[in-house]
Amino acid sequence: MLTIGRALMTNPDVLILDEATEGLAPLIAREIWRICRVIRDSGISSIIVDKNWKHVTQISDRNVILVKGRVVFEGTSAELIAQPGMLERHLGV
Repeated sequence: MLTIGRALMTNPDVLILDEATEGLAPLIAREIWRICRVIRDSGISSIIVDKNWKHVTQISDRNVILVKGRVVFEGTSAELIAQPGMLERHLGV
């Protein structure tokens, strides 16, 4: 959370988060996701790299799945959730 706060102090146009909740206790991870929603609602664009598609799709406008540097999916959260084969094949769910 401190790192996110420090990044926000620079008034960024885009905030990039790479596995921001990895290794955190579930309670802290939920707080990070809540903060991500607040950041989104404030109008700051974010790029979130994370394996936790359930949380990411709740707060994202667009989703991109990359495999070995190639885009294999690009679309809305609803479009991604509607393709369980895509989720299973590329995200292991």
